[in-house]
Order: sequence, then structure tokens, then C-alpha cells
Amino acid sequence: MKADVLTIRRYRAIFISDVHLGTRRAQASALLDFLRETESNTLYLVGDMIDGWSLRQKWYWDQLHNDVIQKIMRKARKGTKVFFIPGNHDENFRDFTGHRFGHVAVMREAVYKSASGLSYLILHGDKFDNVIYFAPWLAKLGDWAYERLMDMNSVVNGLRRVLGFGKWSLSAYIKHKVKKAVEFISRFEEAVVREAHARGCQGVICGHIHTPDNRMIDGIHYLNDGDWVESCTALVEHFDGRFEIIDWKKNKPEIVRQLVEVNATPEPESPALVHLR
Repeated sequence: MKADVLTIRRYRAIFISDVHLGTRRAQASALLDFLRETESNTLYLVGDMIDGWSLRQKWYWDQLHNDVIQKIMRKARKGTKVFFIPGNHDENFRDFTGHRFGHVAVMREAVYKSASGLSYLILHGDKFDNVIYFAPWLAKLGDWAYERLMDMNSVVNGLRRVLGFGKWSLSAYIKHKVKKAVEFISRFEEAVVREAHARGCQGVICGHIHTPDNRMIDGIHYLNDGDWVESCTALVEHFDGRFEIIDWKKNKPEIVRQLVEVNATPEPESPALVHLR
């Protein structure tokens, strides 16, 4: 008889970013579920895991935020290779590049070798955001505006629940409809793709813009793992080399019902890490 046992989905690699622990908008509970119900040879934390900007303004640290950190550290202790590439919101950790926190290695960027033999440049992506580098005060103003937008989104969704409608992301709608936002995302994608091409890589894996994606751009495989503020998405690599964006909120019920398919013998040496910077 098949018992209703929670099964673990296994992947060659998992990439997550833009969790923004230290803020009320971080979907720590959803991420903790994801981490509990998945395993991988390698786990990449692709920046903005902790929101230092927000913590400097007002301290907020829920127990669930501790639980997420502890779960990641536990995975590292048990053999998962964990690499942390800081972003602009946790940029202070860049001072520790080349060091380890327990079993977690800190680096500025990396090149990942996929199961299909392709090289993927991994970086957070903030260095291609001109606002952050040339007008940091404007970036912080934009971050404050984003916080207010998320507050407004909570009110809108409260009203939608009362009226019997589902959840809706106001910020995602604005990003897709407002011309300037669309142009920014397009410029960002083009910039990271050019960087990957210049480095001799066949793909790029990044975060930063909170917009999950998986597509080819000018012959380069562009992958963005999204965020855990709105979309609750992660990028995974299957053992056959396929990449997939997991939308945890949408796919979790289906994932939990399925039995695990161990479709490849775990490789003795995962990665994937060609070089560090």
C-alpha cells in the first residue's frame, strides 16, 4: 500500500535568490517548505538573501528567518555544496569573498558546468544596474517605493479576498505594463547576456530583478531564478541537464503528490564549480 509520505524532489543543482530575509515581505515560510521538500547536490544562493538595507533602517527578524538560515546550514553540513554570491542588499558579505561560513563558501561570482557540459556564468546582476552604481541614493529611494508598493499590494489582495478573487501581484503587473520598467528589464537582460558571451559561457544565471525567466537571448541561455518576495520561484537543474523554473506556490500541490523519481545516480562530485572570483 502506498502511504501518503512526503517525498523529496532531488535535483542536480538548485538556485535561489532575492529572499530579503529581515523584511516582513520575505516569504520565509514558503522557502522553508521548499528547502524541506527538495534536495540537491549543489545549492547556489544568488544574492539578496538578507536585506541589510532594511535591517539598518528598522530591525525585523522573525523566527522563520532563523529557520531558513539554519536549514541551509544543515544542508551544507550534510553534504550539499552551498555557495553564496552576495547581492546589493547583502553586499557587506562581499568582504568575505573566498571565506566560508561553516560549510558555506562565499564568492562574487562563479562559472557552473551543467550536466550537458555547458558553462553558465552565475552572478547576482546588480553590477549591471546603473542606478545602483551611479545613483545609490536613487536605488534606496526605489527600494522604499517598492516597500510602499508591497504594502499597497497587501491591501489590494485583502479586498480581492473579500470579493472572492485570487491573489494578484500589483508590482508584477506594473513591471510588465509600465514602459520604463519593461525597458529596464530588457536592458538588464541584454547586459548580462553580453557579459556571459564575453566570458565564453553558453548561459547566465542571475537574480536581482525579481523576474523569473528561462529563454534564449542572442544565442545565450538566459536564466533568472526570480525571488521569494512575490513569485516564490527557484531555478533547478535536473540530472539530465534540463533547467526548470519551479513556481513553488503553483506547483507545490502537484510536487507533493508525486513519488520521487531518482532518474540518475547521484554524481560523486557535483559541480560544477569551474572557478571562483
